[in-house]
Amino acid sequence: MVRPEIRQVDRLWLPPLVARSRSAGTGLGVSIRSLRSLLDHREGNVDDPTATVLVLLGLAGLAAGFVDAVVGGGGLIQLPALLLGLPNAGTVQVLATNKVAAISGTTVSAATYYRRIRPDPRTFLPLMLFAFAGSAAGALVASQIPRDAFEPIVLVALVVVGGYVVFKPQLGQATALRFSGHRHTTAAMGTGLAIGFYDGALGPGTGSFFVISLVGLMGYSFLEASAKAKLANGATNLAAICIFLPQGAVLWKVAIVMGVCNIVGGYLGARTAVSRGTTFVRIFFIVVVSAFIVRIGGDVLGLWS
Repeated sequence: MVRPEIRQVDRLWLPPLVARSRSAGTGLGVSIRSLRSLLDHREGNVDDPTATVLVLLGLAGLAAGFVDAVVGGGGLIQLPALLLGLPNAGTVQVLATNKVAAISGTTVSAATYYRRIRPDPRTFLPLMLFAFAGSAAGALVASQIPRDAFEPIVLVALVVVGGYVVFKPQLGQATALRFSGHRHTTAAMGTGLAIGFYDGALGPGTGSFFVISLVGLMGYSFLEASAKAKLANGATNLAAICIFLPQGAVLWKVAIVMGVCNIVGGYLGARTAVSRGTTFVRIFFIVVVSAFIVRIGGDVLGLWS
């Protein structure tokens, strides 16, 4: 049976997991109804995963790390893989394991970007701090957001973001900051707080929303935005881990395997983005967002039922 303290955290973190699950079926053939059914019947008695399951989860972690390092959104690959690979795990166990694996890759990709890009601490420090605070606040109010609103909200946001990038081919090709001084810092704080809150309350595609906000609102190139997005995304992951870790909810064998693979994927993704430059990141961003739109749009229209 699940310990009482884990069940208590389950009630807090179930809404954002359902939100992530709704849009997390990319490439895995999992419908929202199937994911919800998996969540509804979780008891927390986790059998030791087989070698085959660990290998498949590792591959999912590798792919998620690469995608996340380039444009964000790796959790949309990794989370449903965990739901499928660990059908008896409790909700909070899946979330905790996912976050530990994710922050492993995010830390390495962020360090890689930092060495190569040297992002300005006057931007990424307030961005990270307010992303951390926003993520914690979003998790606390997640249960107040109507569940039926999740998919349409995320779908509309992705369509707007994707269309904005496609029809503005010069967007993000070079850094041209729109603000300076205190206004720039305030914009970074607001971006971190808003998207951090989104990560805590809803969650899917947080890294991608960080990227497009830094590009469209603040005027960074796609490459520089990806570097800062990794640092901010690490902060939102850390906020979640601060909730989960004291509860003993992490499935460490799975987390270590996926974390190592996520590190490899994150390193390769960051190195690829840095070497290929802004044009590659922009194209990859459009491809990933388009895949999310198809997947979530199919769920909204009932095509994957």
